[in-house]
Amino acid sequence: MADRSEYGRWTKDALIKRIQHLETEIRERDFQNPRPVEATGTTDGAAAGAATTTSPGPGGARDGGREAGKGSKSPRKRPTNRKIDPSRYSTRLVALKLAYVGKNYGGFEFQASANLPTIEEELWKALVKSCLIFPENPDEVRFDDWQYSKCGRTDRGVSAFGQVIAIRLRSNRPKAPEKGKEEEKAAQEVGVVDDVNNDGGAEVQAEMGVQEDIDLSGSEEKVEKGFDDFTDEIQYCRVLNRLLPKDIRVLAWCPTTPEDFSARHHCRERQYRYFFTQPAYPPIPSSLENPRAHAAATNTRADKPKDGWLDIAAMRAAAKKFEGLHDFRNFCKVDASKQITNFDRRIFESDVVEVEDVATALPFLDGDEFKSPNSTVAVGEDSPHGKFPKIYYFHVRGSAFLWHQIRCMVAVLFMVAQGLEEPAVVDRLLDAAAQPRRPNYVLANETPLVLWACIFPRLEGENDDVSERKPPRDPAERHADAMRWVYLGEENPLNKHSPHGLVEDLWEYWRERKLDELLAGQLLGLVAAQSDVGRRLDRRAPLHVAASQRVFEGGNRAHMVGRYQPMASKATLPAPDEVYDREARRKGYRDALEWREAIARKRAEALADIVDADE
Repeated sequence: MADRSEYGRWTKDALIKRIQHLETEIRERDFQNPRPVEATGTTDGAAAGAATTTSPGPGGARDGGREAGKGSKSPRKRPTNRKIDPSRYSTRLVALKLAYVGKNYGGFEFQASANLPTIEEELWKALVKSCLIFPENPDEVRFDDWQYSKCGRTDRGVSAFGQVIAIRLRSNRPKAPEKGKEEEKAAQEVGVVDDVNNDGGAEVQAEMGVQEDIDLSGSEEKVEKGFDDFTDEIQYCRVLNRLLPKDIRVLAWCPTTPEDFSARHHCRERQYRYFFTQPAYPPIPSSLENPRAHAAATNTRADKPKDGWLDIAAMRAAAKKFEGLHDFRNFCKVDASKQITNFDRRIFESDVVEVEDVATALPFLDGDEFKSPNSTVAVGEDSPHGKFPKIYYFHVRGSAFLWHQIRCMVAVLFMVAQGLEEPAVVDRLLDAAAQPRRPNYVLANETPLVLWACIFPRLEGENDDVSERKPPRDPAERHADAMRWVYLGEENPLNKHSPHGLVEDLWEYWRERKLDELLAGQLLGLVAAQSDVGRRLDRRAPLHVAASQRVFEGGNRAHMVGRYQPMASKATLPAPDEVYDREARRKGYRDALEWREAIARKRAEALADIVDADE
């Protein structure tokens, strides 16, 4: 039998199979060894009654008689099947701004078959436990019932510091009471409050706005006096942060969320940042470099940087080529189920930026054997002086992005930064006519990618289809966020700065990882300076490292690829139309066009059924 401590590492499917196996064993055991039926005769019943009679305590028969006469009071048991009564509460559509570190999650969107938890799964559990939503089956994740929308669907391992969702939540806004309310419903509501108090205490009860003593007459007066979003409303951010994991935080909410707001369709700009270090990986000392290493790169520039260092200037020049409206079919992964035919996306800004005041110095990188011969490449245009490693990020702003588009863009930029490709490779890949199929290059690592911000400008027009509304004519307003966010701490400063505030939580999260970084950096610096590699005590030791090109893909290690294959000679993947036709034939259609026509007919029929039902 497996140790119970191992179950935490099992996949979901394996756990289900294990449970089914154990249930089968229990049924077979019960069938082979049925439990004996107890006798129910009068004599046995009397004996059983005598055996279960409580014996007198230290006080003797006198005390026992007193207790028997009075009758003992057992503590009142709370029913476990009490549910909140949705009819007693009003609801409102609320926009929430989230931040999460996605390294330990299987993506943002809920997936029943995922081995790792998802952000939406954690959100659902917190929303249900806090009684902000009241689904019929709390164990079943069904966001569609709550007017739910999300701005971006980050993939596994990707983080977000400005994700936005909209969802209909319970509100403290008074609701006009119905006449003839029974007191039993009020008592039932008190039971729900008691269960909530067991989880979070009286403080959480007050934050959630669920009151134990429900006064229906007082609610009428509250309606007349008006409702304040900050003194009367539920503290959504704080309530959820008390229940969410430490690496998922709610940063702000919008009290003026329109009733028709869609976090997906109203968003007109999404900003991403992809972080990396300079150097990207530890350089090899010049005395150990293989003279044939440059030949292993084949299509390299004459000013190729030293192995490990990145040419920030060339990387920035290539990044600028993404700006504007382009066909990005060679910078994405094609999803056969989506049937996307338009790969044009507009990029407002694309640049490489240095992060100030975050570097941890490693003195060995200043040594002559580790420096790049080209000081401009090593130091960068913006920092003529400084210590290494430095931190940079690829900054990109656009209206919308394709699947894995950012990671594809970064992968190509890293090839340029290493001197393996010219910046002009971006122009060739953006020319869909000349390059209809994407070269089979490896995507950049997902962990350093962050959805940084989602922008919702004021939209002009009254079109019912939000996607058809136009941004403001004034260019200055097109990229300004019109959402009136209320950040945690603005309504109550103690929610941000206190022993239980947001800053305290994030400080604890940051400090643990900062000490890990500090200790790892001290150890790395100690090891790098500890030995004299020039002694070469082993006469059989090779004179140089292997003549194999290392390629940086954004992860913690560079990959050995042997002889680098230029982008122009890489094998290509099937074109999007070929992928769609193959998937259509697998589903029984002649081609993708017939499949899309069938989907359009089904949508039209469904819409017609809705119209007929309304009439």
